[in-house]
Amino acid sequence: MSIKYRYFLFFFLFTFLTAKDLVLPTHAIHFIGQKYFDTAELEDALGVDNKSFFQFWKKDNPRIKDSLLPTLDESVKSFYRSEGFYDIEDRIKETNTTVTVYITENEPVRVKDIEIQSDYTISSFIKMKKNDIFRAKEFISSKNKIIDALLKDGYCSYDLNTKAYVDLEKHQVDLKYILKKGDICTFGKLSLSGLKTIDDDVIVSRVRALEGETFSTEKVQETSNNLYKLGSFDSVVIDVNRKFYNVIPVDIHFKEIEKPYHMEVGAGYDTYVGPRVHGEITKYNFLGNAQKLNLQASWSKLEQLLILSYYKPAFWSLFGYNLDFGARIGYSNLEFDGFQEEKSFSRAYLLHENGKLSLKVGMALESINITALDNLNDGQELEQAVKEGNFVLAYPYVDFVYDARDSKLNPKYGYYLAAYSELGFSRDEDSSVYHKTQVEARLIHTFSDLTLAVVGKAGVIDSESETGLPESKYFFAGGSYSNRAYGFREIGVITSPTEDTIYGASSMANLSLEADYPVWGDLYGAIFNDNTMLTDSAYNFKGEIISSAGVGVRYMTPIGPFKLDVGFNVNDPAIYGISFQIGQSF
Repeated sequence: MSIKYRYFLFFFLFTFLTAKDLVLPTHAIHFIGQKYFDTAELEDALGVDNKSFFQFWKKDNPRIKDSLLPTLDESVKSFYRSEGFYDIEDRIKETNTTVTVYITENEPVRVKDIEIQSDYTISSFIKMKKNDIFRAKEFISSKNKIIDALLKDGYCSYDLNTKAYVDLEKHQVDLKYILKKGDICTFGKLSLSGLKTIDDDVIVSRVRALEGETFSTEKVQETSNNLYKLGSFDSVVIDVNRKFYNVIPVDIHFKEIEKPYHMEVGAGYDTYVGPRVHGEITKYNFLGNAQKLNLQASWSKLEQLLILSYYKPAFWSLFGYNLDFGARIGYSNLEFDGFQEEKSFSRAYLLHENGKLSLKVGMALESINITALDNLNDGQELEQAVKEGNFVLAYPYVDFVYDARDSKLNPKYGYYLAAYSELGFSRDEDSSVYHKTQVEARLIHTFSDLTLAVVGKAGVIDSESETGLPESKYFFAGGSYSNRAYGFREIGVITSPTEDTIYGASSMANLSLEADYPVWGDLYGAIFNDNTMLTDSAYNFKGEIISSAGVGVRYMTPIGPFKLDVGFNVNDPAIYGISFQIGQSF
């Protein structure tokens, strides 16, 4: 979890826990007589104030602002009508301090018949069934979902007619959907305006709504996301409202960024390195053509970090595939259990991104200095000396990701595949070649409100020399994305279901299972199980396994879910870990 997210988190919690109630004229409010809706639904629909979830010490005392009282009667009726209760009767009794709403819901309007005449499958978008209570907003929503699906599949010349024939005397409604999908539409010519310092080639490399391609709103949205991701525009307006015989021109108007410098300073707490301060400055549209220059630094007692990064989009076109260029140089000093790693590094890479696919090919050079430390916890001991000295590593690498999840921060459906491989040369007295590979797969599916996820990881590092690599190059486990009964990178080679060493592993496997379910509003509960194997020889997946189980909470925020997990070793509950982050682990 990044520092800015941690800073936001503490500010968010502090605000909720310490803010004083704003005193406005209010009345206590009570509802009596409702059957189909619980009190919480009515309070939410009518703007009634309740205590915050974080103010758990306060007594629940629902109140309504006095400014809402003149329209309360109409608001109650309007809510019920939207839910299919057209004969709603209510009586409001008001005193100096309280308001009581007496409700008689009467008989709702129900769906009698649903008629569909369509040459395009739309039944899955019509959620109301026969004998269901008729809800106007659900009926409107079904129409919008049908239109969205048609445009997504390229049908921009559809003819859709939806009707709801309501009989108030019989309390029933007949629904009718008549659709002719029409012909497939295609994108037309691309027109760009508003560019001053950025070449058209850079824009075209991000456009997915290409001339001649089948029209799709998904491609329009992907184009918008790609252009904003460059960070060089204050606004991007994509106009696809013109149509000529099923051909839709794409007109894009830009407003280039006026304040290209972005500075960020923050402080927070990391579950691995403890209290931490962070600073970052970015120059967007550096020297034009949407190039980016970034400098970031952070300091904590256990880690110091300084990185300078450069990024150039549309650097090269190879066989029609656009490639971006990136480079970074940096310094880090990180303390592990039993040793310290001081590293200077440089990387350069070519990147191709298209839809769900991301492929990065690069070259890296690292100079790593390993120093043994006497910083072990009680009960830990060195079985053998950590190899000290300076290691110079040079390696090409490939990083592949195919992300088919419906959201990166809080996915509900989809899958994720990733693979990383590097082939390097370690310059020491033994001069060894090594090969490191890691693969990962995630699968997420939601059944009603229950989200289930499984994440599997495996990795191998194969070296010709037993002593040819620095300890930090091997695999460790623990933390939010691994085994949650332990802190980040706390697990080394595993010797039993409850014991491990401080040494990195040559083979790694991890399997995590999780279930999330909403318990109240934006608050979700979770249970999980993490299983980790770390062995000291390459391609050995028959070692001991550390298994953990735990519970957690997820609170949905505008920037993703805030996660708090508590995990326990299933064979020794005295071993436990607490982790938090913004965003899901899957």
